[in-house]
Amino acid sequence: MKILVCPLNWGLGHAARCVPLIRRMISGGHEVRIASDGYPLEFLRQEFPQLQFVELPSYNIRYSSGKSQTVAMLANMPRIVSAVIREHRRLKRYLRSNSVDMVISDNRFGLWSKDVPSVYITHQLMIKMPRGFQWLETAVWRMHQLFINKYTSCWIPDTNDKQNFSGDLAHKYPLPANAEFIGVLSRFEGFENTVPNTGYETLCIVSGVESQRSVFEKELIERFRHSGGKTLIVRGQPQEEKKSEQIASVTLVPHLPTGDMAAHLLGAKKIVSRSGYSTIMDLATLNCLNKAEFIPTPGQTEQEYLYDWIEALY
Repeated sequence: MKILVCPLNWGLGHAARCVPLIRRMISGGHEVRIASDGYPLEFLRQEFPQLQFVELPSYNIRYSSGKSQTVAMLANMPRIVSAVIREHRRLKRYLRSNSVDMVISDNRFGLWSKDVPSVYITHQLMIKMPRGFQWLETAVWRMHQLFINKYTSCWIPDTNDKQNFSGDLAHKYPLPANAEFIGVLSRFEGFENTVPNTGYETLCIVSGVESQRSVFEKELIERFRHSGGKTLIVRGQPQEEKKSEQIASVTLVPHLPTGDMAAHLLGAKKIVSRSGYSTIMDLATLNCLNKAEFIPTPGQTEQEYLYDWIEALY
């Protein structure tokens, strides 16, 4: 089969959790093409340099640098709606001139098709609303179902057990008829026995949407620059230039290949990161959740909820 994989550019998480799926498709003899933009596209290009890549603009979201994202998300809504319409039209044009047997969209609303089977990947079937707006959650859930039902299938990267990683996000409401749990997805599958790299006491993972990505990076530098122990900050910016930077006892690198990242995660005594869903799955896969300190993006309701959910579980 010829399969087009399209992760959303909203940090690196959506692209990262597509990695094990892409590996399985390649192992199964399928031809995989990847469509995305920005750092996710570059990240997957470094993971799979042999594949064909297509530039597909995402939603161009920006977060506020403050403690609430409500106003920022409301301001982003017209841009998101316009981008969804454009990406659906782009997909239709692409399918007219390219032979594709399946489209896999990780959280991109507009990449469904009537002409070929299409799959929508999400762990967030219901969307947590900000304080004071929780009464809208059922209505927003129903609206999300309208998009999900346009797809042939909906894959949920989680288990259907009581001890799951997504909590209310995938388990509170009845599943759509086309949805199924497919288990945890992590780019570190198969890297569990990697030899640990103990060169750094603390490993900090920075990712996500600007301007909060940069805010978090600056906070981590100030916190650890004179901490005594060696700290490695991975900035979540995969690019061709792999220059490192030293600030007192802190080393900053743009990105690490999967094997190197696994070694540092296994070897560090402490891991500090946002409470993003893909990061949680990654650390669970490597059995590193016990040494993680999660710091949710301020005002990002999904991460705030996942922080509380994982804290309660582990």
